[in-house]
Parts: sequence; structure tokens; C-alpha cells
Amino acid sequence: MDTITRLRPDGLVRSPAFSHVAVVPPGATTIYVGGQDAVDAEGRLVGEGDVAAQAVRALANAKTALAAAGATLDDVVQWTVLIAAGADLGAAYGAIAAELASDEPPLVTAALVAGLGVPGALVEIAAVAAVVR
Repeated sequence: MDTITRLRPDGLVRSPAFSHVAVVPPGATTIYVGGQDAVDAEGRLVGEGDVAAQAVRALANAKTALAAAGATLDDVVQWTVLIAAGADLGAAYGAIAAELASDEPPLVTAALVAGLGVPGALVEIAAVAAVVR
């Protein structure tokens, strides 16, 4: 096996948005991206009060972090998406869904939380990626 295998086994809900299992081959480089909020390079919140704008910026920040480690969205094994309670999950996902679309989508964990570490942040996105060389 020299590629990441993403599985959607029979007996579990089939979704175009996520897989249930990912198998990473031996020798792959694992990359962990910590939670990315919708902040600019100076740490200022982008898109205050706009969950869709914040989702777009948080994903852009995650992509920048992945690129720094030599990875792309295609290398992501699992996303963790935290949304502040009361924010519109559909608007957040809708703003980034096209970029995340894949025939073999990664695993996704999403949660509504009471709050995030950056005041005013509505979205935080973290990732685990694996690069097979």
C-alpha cells in the first residue's frame, strides 16, 4: 500500500462529505495542524460576526499551515471543525464545501462549542494530514 486509503464501509451512513476510516501506509509523513481561527498574520480577527467569512479564512490559514509542511488539502486524513454555539453550521460548511469536495473525502469531526480561544471567533479548523512519498 503506497497511498492513503479512505473507507466508507457498508453498514455505516454513506456521505459525500466524509469517510469513516483512513489507513495511512507505513513510511508516510504525518502532519498535525493545530486549530486555525479566522485571523490575519497579525492575529486580528477577520469576518467578525460572519461565520461563512470566518470559515473561509480559517480554511485558508489551515492550507497555509499544510503548505509549510509540504502538504495540500488532498493529503488531509482528518479535519476537526469547531463552531461556536449559535453560529450557522450550514453557512460555515457551505462556504468551504467546494474546496473540501473529493471522491474520497477525509474523516471529519465537527462540534458545537461554547466558545473559542480568540474573542469573537466562530470557527476553528484543525487537521491531520499524511504525505506519502
